[in-house]
Amino acid sequence: MNSPIQILPLSTVFQILLLTLLIIIKSLASSPEENTPAFFIFGDSTVDVGNNNYIDTIARANLPPYGHSSFFNKPTGRFSDGRIVVDFIAEYAKLPIIPPFKQPSAKFIKGVNFASGGAGVLPETYRGIVIDFPTQLEQFNTVISSLSAELGEADARELIATAVYFISIGSNDYLSYLGSPQRQEVFTSEDIVGMVIGNLSESIQGLYEKGARKFGFLSLSPLGCLPALRAANPKADGSCFDDVSDLALAHNNALYGVLLSFGHILTEFKYAFSSGFYSWLHEVIHNPAKSGFKDGINACCGSGPYGGVYSCGGNKEVSDYEVCNSTEDFVWWDSFHVTEKLAEKIADMLWNGPQTSIGPYNLKGLFFNNEKSRVEDIVDAKENWEAFAL
Repeated sequence: MNSPIQILPLSTVFQILLLTLLIIIKSLASSPEENTPAFFIFGDSTVDVGNNNYIDTIARANLPPYGHSSFFNKPTGRFSDGRIVVDFIAEYAKLPIIPPFKQPSAKFIKGVNFASGGAGVLPETYRGIVIDFPTQLEQFNTVISSLSAELGEADARELIATAVYFISIGSNDYLSYLGSPQRQEVFTSEDIVGMVIGNLSESIQGLYEKGARKFGFLSLSPLGCLPALRAANPKADGSCFDDVSDLALAHNNALYGVLLSFGHILTEFKYAFSSGFYSWLHEVIHNPAKSGFKDGINACCGSGPYGGVYSCGGNKEVSDYEVCNSTEDFVWWDSFHVTEKLAEKIADMLWNGPQTSIGPYNLKGLFFNNEKSRVEDIVDAKENWEAFAL
């Protein structure tokens, strides 16, 4: 015999409805930013948002015509005509613009940017005029202490564990090496790649030991196609400086292997690696019209062949420079850095790109905990690595 249906008292039903309504109101009232992980950024001028404004260095971008796009309409210290990759990523993640660590009024609860123009993985890269990667990691320790004091240790640990850590660094190590005949006499190109990757691997592990779990990496571009390197090519035929690009490619392949290994041996280690970035940018440079550009060779701001003399802003050894009429037409803003327009396209690829461009996660998946079973992605990554190793 079936039990009689038990009817809840009206007061209980009312309480349940009220509780449900309060939960809905709270979820609607909370801003997207409150639920978004913090964003910590390490690297060089590709992601520096103004730290070099606060140090004694010639590697600065806090003067016109830098920052002249309509978004900022003034120099900010970004090596661009406007926004850079991490600005767009923060926007996509529904975060405010992430401040530089050196900014006196900087708040750390949504993240902080430690990057420094000219910085390398190795401390000896442009020593004394940049904030090198080891120093950036020391600054992160300061942030951890500050967050612990502000939030309490438990909440600070939670913030650190759920944050996304973005790293874009390495090109200056190779440019510095190639610019030093003395170092080339001591180290082979294989040596320098090994040193950079070894130190970078230790740094990633160090962040992991501090609680970091989610990492994003912008791989190196075809460095020999930068206007400065194209102009320096001994062939003097207008082609990319292949020896420099080869170092970048070797770096990317080595880092890919390290991350694949970390994904297997480090618990909860998740990463987004832009394995397709090098070839994608190479295609944009050589076929700019396909991506909405007119010029993939010359810098918008600079002087000399291809705008390859790094004179934009007039604060360097060569003070004369020219600026193009329309940055929208150019891949390159100055002799080393891309325009805001290209930065947005790079950010789009990092944020929501397919497996052919970035994996095993993209940044959207890291920020918003895309936990759909990506076993197939890991298998694909392993197969890709095994194919490369052959």
